[in-house]
Amino acid sequence: MTATIALVDDDRNILTSVSIALQAEGFLTRLYPDGETALKALVDNPPDLAIFDIKMPRMDGLELLRRVRERSQVPVIFLTSKDDELDEALGLAMGADDYISKPFSQRLLIARIRAILRRTELAQAQDAGEPDAASPIERGRLAMDPARHRVTWNGEAVTLTVTEFLILETLAQRPGIVKTRNQLMDAAYQDDIYVDDRTIDSHIKRVRRKFRQVDPTFDAIETLYGAGYRFSEE
Repeated sequence: MTATIALVDDDRNILTSVSIALQAEGFLTRLYPDGETALKALVDNPPDLAIFDIKMPRMDGLELLRRVRERSQVPVIFLTSKDDELDEALGLAMGADDYISKPFSQRLLIARIRAILRRTELAQAQDAGEPDAASPIERGRLAMDPARHRVTWNGEAVTLTVTEFLILETLAQRPGIVKTRNQLMDAAYQDDIYVDDRTIDSHIKRVRRKFRQVDPTFDAIETLYGAGYRFSEE
């Protein structure tokens, strides 16, 4: 099935050029000039993946993501200006799956899109109970079911994106063992795509915050400065 990509950007040149590149790769595209115009369409008829610019009039990408996340877990990639480090970190913390800084290579963007779509398709296939689904994981109060992409803590559901799930699964598979940022990158981005340390750190912060919404005392993901992260089984 052909994947549909929604592009939300007030720069018509970017909308046109990226749309042409994606269509040449076999994707269907929907184009929106601002977040306000895009919001209802994204919620009522979610695409397979969405790409948001951050700096837009009427409704910026961060607000658009916040409102979309209230009703949908559609994968989202942010386009950011080169110096917008705060916006990048905030976007990941709010639920974006990835970000790319402008100016960007369309080849890199397409590679990131394909990587996220593959991870999403894998999660959906496992949710449908297809063969070779990974076994459930139980670590203290944590329960993970890769076949259904479900996570609970102390019996309460925690909603994670595909990227967050893969990072947590990698940590929980071997509690007490330190995983470097590179190892977590390899688990979450399995297509030789470069991401920097800040991306993994932002994902970890977001996972912790989601667990603390159901348990303010959650501290099972430990940081070992200079080494990486580990899951501490109670």
